[in-house]
Amino acid sequence: ATNLVTGVASANSDRAPMVVITGQAYVQRQHKESHQYIDVVSMFRPVTKWATSVIHPDNVPEVVRRAFKQATREKPGACHIEISNDIAALPATRNPVKVNYLRRSVADDKIVNMAMAVIRSAQNPIILAGNGTIRTRASKQLRLFTEMTGIPVISTYMGKGCISRDVDEVFYDWMQPKTLANAAIDAADVVITVGYDLVEFSPRSWNKWGDKRIVHIDFLPAVVDHNYQLEVEVVGDLAHTLWMMNERIRSIPQRWSSPTVPETRRQLLEMFAEHKDDRTEGIVKPQKALWDIRQALGPQDILLSDVGSHKMWIAQYYHCDEPNTCLIPNGFCSMGCALPGAIAAKLVYPERRILALCGD
Repeated sequence: ATNLVTGVASANSDRAPMVVITGQAYVQRQHKESHQYIDVVSMFRPVTKWATSVIHPDNVPEVVRRAFKQATREKPGACHIEISNDIAALPATRNPVKVNYLRRSVADDKIVNMAMAVIRSAQNPIILAGNGTIRTRASKQLRLFTEMTGIPVISTYMGKGCISRDVDEVFYDWMQPKTLANAAIDAADVVITVGYDLVEFSPRSWNKWGDKRIVHIDFLPAVVDHNYQLEVEVVGDLAHTLWMMNERIRSIPQRWSSPTVPETRRQLLEMFAEHKDDRTEGIVKPQKALWDIRQALGPQDILLSDVGSHKMWIAQYYHCDEPNTCLIPNGFCSMGCALPGAIAAKLVYPERRILALCGD
């Protein structure tokens, strides 16, 4: 159980649904010092959405159903179930609890209208797309919104592929100082954050002076942060909110056409291709390696990045056609995830090519 903590903390911070089950010493000796006993549930509580111990065999169906419900609902994360030796040995008499698929709550029309009013008043808006946008329906609606409005999109590391790299308004996701993408955020008067978690990329990095007008669109209310003070907060199912916004744009079209967008795209594409024709003998630049990897992998093939300085090269030079095809842990950022992640990805998608990149 103690060896599980790092992986569970990583899943929880990266919004990955997970249910972990651990054993435990007999109930009769948990109140005292005992061989191999520690309070595992308390250890897991800070790194999970929910952690509990099964104290009666008939509770198993309810506990299991709640764990999976909590782990998979937005925003996803990790849950922990503990079963002691003596409880596990008892017969269970109750059947599994039925799975109910419920529609998520949606944002009110009035608050969506307020958000659209702020966006329509912007001279130079930009979209910051986070981890929540890699859900299939949300990704589709975000792409429609971008294509109709011309508003450029920058994604976080965990939002890679939310919009195809070939879309003219995509500014990719390099979130470091003195880059083209950051210059675009600096120039923006309104930042529309979509499915964005503060754990991915601190708002202090892109709103240091707190002067940006921010429209927050997400499944959950925003975390309170001095550099993330909101003009409008739209809470509800992300795909549905984006659909509501798209309907308003269709009704009253508005398109932003900043002359800097095509020029920024041109400079970004030139930067990505700068070393594509380098020789591959001797020392090979990371830019060349990643160019070749991108050419070799198909749109649905999956690249997994481990954690280290090589992650920054992947973030800057490897871009995607589809969501969930480049996985970069950027919440808890623990090392060692790429190899087991690649094995898991191959089990889930045996027909795809999977590549793990490790290093430092």
